[in-house]
Amino acid sequence: MAQDQEPRQPRAGRERIGRAAYELFSRRGVQKVGVDTVIAHAGTAKMTLYRNFPSKEDLILDFLRRREQLWTEDWLRAETGRRAATARERLLAVFDLFGEWFSRDDFEGCSFLNTLVEIDDADSPARRAAIAHLATIRAFLASVAAEAGVADSEDFAHQWHLLMKGAIMAASEGDAHAAARARELGELLLLRHGV
Repeated sequence: MAQDQEPRQPRAGRERIGRAAYELFSRRGVQKVGVDTVIAHAGTAKMTLYRNFPSKEDLILDFLRRREQLWTEDWLRAETGRRAATARERLLAVFDLFGEWFSRDDFEGCSFLNTLVEIDDADSPARRAAIAHLATIRAFLASVAAEAGVADSEDFAHQWHLLMKGAIMAASEGDAHAAARARELGELLLLRHGV
């Protein structure tokens, strides 16, 4: 039995630390949260953290990977697909989801954008990862736009992503109608692209 538990303990420690960092970084940002705070929140030893995450940068990279899975894949892609029958409707459903997200008490903005603001070192692996995750969102938008019949789906995806990022920032400022306003602009953008 002890042999069965041995391999699970490191994974369990890594998962516990990763979840704690995710919760803290999502709420407070990657720069404002120190390793000691993550250790305390995870209820683990410093050695356990550094065995699983040799640096804070590794912890931030894990946070961004988790965020992409939970936010981009499990929420944005899955929910827009579930709520809409057509590609056009899936694009607009983004802003319906945003309206729900923005009104939640735990709305914390976009972790990828927040990381870009907090880490200005262009060579930082965390900054590059945040940029890559944003590109993943644009690639998703481009594929849905192409399915909807948009001729230049790449350009459209950049335009749509600007609406999304603008809505997130407006909601962060306290605009209760940011998602509805962005959806209205999205309707105009779709018309401009003949969809």
